[in-house]
Amino acid sequence: MYTFRPILRRMVLKMPLTTIGIVGLSMILFVVFMAVFADFLAPYDPTKSVGLSLQPPSPEHLFGTNKIGQDMWSRTVYGARTMLIVVALSTILSMIIGVPLGLISGYVGGLLDRISTTIMDSIYAFPSLILAIAIAAALGPGIINTAISIAVVYIPTYFRMVRAQTLNVKNQLYVEAAVAIGAKPSSILSRYIFPNVISVVTAVFTLSVADIVLTEAALSFFGLSVPAPTPDWGFDLRAGQPYLVSGYWWLVTFPGLMIIMLAVGFTFLGESVSEYLGLREVGI
Repeated sequence: MYTFRPILRRMVLKMPLTTIGIVGLSMILFVVFMAVFADFLAPYDPTKSVGLSLQPPSPEHLFGTNKIGQDMWSRTVYGARTMLIVVALSTILSMIIGVPLGLISGYVGGLLDRISTTIMDSIYAFPSLILAIAIAAALGPGIINTAISIAVVYIPTYFRMVRAQTLNVKNQLYVEAAVAIGAKPSSILSRYIFPNVISVVTAVFTLSVADIVLTEAALSFFGLSVPAPTPDWGFDLRAGQPYLVSGYWWLVTFPGLMIIMLAVGFTFLGESVSEYLGLREVGI
């Protein structure tokens, strides 16, 4: 009998992270540390003017100030919190919708599977960033709306991978035996199929989060994410772009580096997890 807890315990406790995985995890933990302790790390209110306009990095303002005198270090620190909240919400939403749909569609089959697959393939075929921009523009700025916009884009990713794995697992002898003894479909899905799908979900999660980070940054850059003056890396990147040619390099350098660090961190971790789970051959 397959159960969820032993499989998850083995995956977490016995996963030998490679060097690239350790580097990626370190990057992620650094950003998480900034987000959790932003109230202690940031010396100023990130939404208020606290200094002269366009001051370069100095002991008083580690990352300098922007056009209206806001402290860029404080905005960068609090921007980590904004980014992680959006990433977490969008990931959770896409998982809680995509994973159950993939399980049910793959197990039930028939007309339900054809309809679900057609809808998900249509969403998946649409350029992800353009779709996210369209949804975000329709919903308006805000953390929840941004998370919904991004989640819709990544639901098909979870659906397709979970469905494919479910189609494979449901033909195994132990699943057929469970059906033969009269086990309920809900029991079969939760006790026999889902534990064997969790590895795929884990790999998709670690690899898709990097794309979610970049998508959120892009939405912020276009002014479609959180409203001003909420600290956000993509928003600050856009606000500082016009001043780059005038030599005010710090306005875009530090928000850009933070976006790169978090995206690369999740990419490295995702590569390490996928290598451990042996899922490269299925195209994840």
